[in-house]
Amino acid sequence: MIQPEPDPEPAPEGLASEVSSVEGDEGAAGNRSPYVSFGRAEWAKLRADTPLPLTEDELESLRGINENVSLTEVEDIYLPMSRLLNLYVAGTQDLYRATATFLGSLTPKVPYVIGIAGSVAVGKSTTARILQALLRRWPNHPKVDLLTTDGFLHPNTVLEERGLMHRKGFPQSYDVRGLYDFVFQVKSGERHVRHPIYSHISYDIVLGETREVDQPDILIVEGLNVLQTGSRDPSKSSRTFLSDLFDFSIYVDAEADVIRRWYVERFLTFRHTAFRDPEAYFNRYASLSRAEAEEVALRIWREINQVNLVENIEPTRERAHLILEKGPDHSVERVRLRKL
Repeated sequence: MIQPEPDPEPAPEGLASEVSSVEGDEGAAGNRSPYVSFGRAEWAKLRADTPLPLTEDELESLRGINENVSLTEVEDIYLPMSRLLNLYVAGTQDLYRATATFLGSLTPKVPYVIGIAGSVAVGKSTTARILQALLRRWPNHPKVDLLTTDGFLHPNTVLEERGLMHRKGFPQSYDVRGLYDFVFQVKSGERHVRHPIYSHISYDIVLGETREVDQPDILIVEGLNVLQTGSRDPSKSSRTFLSDLFDFSIYVDAEADVIRRWYVERFLTFRHTAFRDPEAYFNRYASLSRAEAEEVALRIWREINQVNLVENIEPTRERAHLILEKGPDHSVERVRLRKL
């Protein structure tokens, strides 16, 4: 169990100089950024004395395919994040209590909602799982639920009817209203709210099956397009967006060429694992040679995932409160935190 935070400490030695240096460079360039940028070493210092609550075995269960996240990475990147979010959650909980005191009545338990966005194969699911495991260790918010937006994809039958199977993962392939309504209900403090389940084996919604979310302390919402602000067609634009319900948002970032390589590597790994399942939607790819599988993966990336990244996902990056910039080996090299 991670212990409660003491009173705020002064910034670690060297941090102020880095921040002022970053801001000074931006000022000289005439292009001030809304973010403070931290190198890995400087960000790691913000962990302070927060203990590492995960073991190697626990971390192994949280890793994604081809993502060798180390305990050192957790210490340097994820522990400072969990400490920051713990402070934010505590502050928000204090505000709710103050409101209840003012109104003289009890208000429903309202969760702190965190959104995590990024490309296919960039590692956002691993980020979400590690963050969930760490946030559960803090005593004032032990109940942390994780929602992946795949459950709100339209069923394949609907996508086929609308000619959208080749655009699965694009904004129009989701039940956006259903997703918004679900998070809105949870955010409003409602109990026993249920959401659909998606199977990556059948590549479809599991009909008749749902999962319950019941007043968590924190809800993490992870998905490709969670930071989007609506349709590009003004006639279809909405006045409310999923991201309006987020208290904090994270974007997992990397160069497009690097993400493409990760996607191909993951596809080749699936050829020997998930694709081998006779019930798998992509079972037909299991028997491909390595060269054939690479060709298919590159085509899917070029025609679908790269288009979605460039047109829909990457443009939302600067809306995030925090950006994790990954290097070619999947490790986070820089963290950008939005100024309050």
